[in-house]
Amino acid sequence: MTMQRLPKLTGGLLLGACSVIALQVSAQDTETGSFTEALKSGEVGLNLRYRVETVDQEGIDEDATASTLRTRLNWRSGSYRGFTGFLELDDVTAVGNDHYNSTVNGEFEYPVVADPEGTEVNQTYLRYNGGNSVITAGRQRINLDSQRFVGGVGWRQNEQTYDGLRYQYGSNDSLQLDYSYIYRVNRIFGEDSFNSDFDGDIQLLHATYPLAEGHKLSGFAYNLDLDNSVNNSSRTYGLDYKGSFGAVKANLSYALQADTGDSSLDYSADYYLAELGADLGPVSTKLGYEVLGSDNGVGFKTPLATLHKFQGFADRFLATPADGVEDLYISGATKIAGGKLSMAYHNFEANEGSATYGREWNLSYGRKITEDISALVKYASYDADEYSVDTDKFWLMVTANF
Repeated sequence: MTMQRLPKLTGGLLLGACSVIALQVSAQDTETGSFTEALKSGEVGLNLRYRVETVDQEGIDEDATASTLRTRLNWRSGSYRGFTGFLELDDVTAVGNDHYNSTVNGEFEYPVVADPEGTEVNQTYLRYNGGNSVITAGRQRINLDSQRFVGGVGWRQNEQTYDGLRYQYGSNDSLQLDYSYIYRVNRIFGEDSFNSDFDGDIQLLHATYPLAEGHKLSGFAYNLDLDNSVNNSSRTYGLDYKGSFGAVKANLSYALQADTGDSSLDYSADYYLAELGADLGPVSTKLGYEVLGSDNGVGFKTPLATLHKFQGFADRFLATPADGVEDLYISGATKIAGGKLSMAYHNFEANEGSATYGREWNLSYGRKITEDISALVKYASYDADEYSVDTDKFWLMVTANF
């Protein structure tokens, strides 16, 4: 693994952050313990996640079977004058034959399962917690709101993390501000893939205010000026509302996105979400309508999102079609046999024009086996009409935390 220099702007921001932290530390009157004690009181964590994923995709003769184990080892220091350190290492290994296209293993006769083998530093940061302020410098996990625009892609074996500086202010019952300057996005594909990391100047500004009990409003501005994926450079402004009305929960969201930086595209596209959820006896239900719009032949872009959470588990819409996409979906979940059974149906159509893209069914069941071990089974079936191809996926996953 090679070390890379920090951009000048990033170095200046980190130096400024350290100066602010130093001033806050010197203002403290008491010492919470020695530096040595903080190191000795650190905690070690181990997470093992084994998964089998199969893919039957129309147009590819061979079905994919990916049997992979992710081993995650981390260490968190104790607190010293508000400072904590964190280090996390991930290793992804194929168990048995790698009969899948990981995007780097050259197995192009199989469908893609984006879980390449490799070992890397997943997170490493220094954090200062000073009352209502938290400053984090280094490689870190960032999940904003529902992760529709910024997330960690935690479903994949190699998580997406961010290199940079993050400042958070506020508490749950007051105004919360969250600003990040990111110079590198460590994507799920690893360093050897043609879909490797994003480099550039990324600024993420997010604010949340509790309007009343059970109601909160968030606003955000995300500026992505990317060096090695210039046509994913964009500027997005939006609002998100979440509220509870007795047994009914509502989520409304709107965003406007346009090109920026060195992008060769010229567009201005909208995003809409309207979602209602309710508990009907033992069943939790949800009805939603999500639109990623289109303008000038360019669809609304979400390159930093946790995409597997949205528009179906089959992942047919990881990139928004040129004519945009409208997703009308309904889901239900209930507890059964000590676990949770969920089912969802999606109907996809173009936002521009009259194309019917396809339909998808999702089914999942998860439960704890012991206090430390859990299991999950999932199935997705996408029935293509005028977009992509028929695809069936199946997962069996076991996770252990120690």
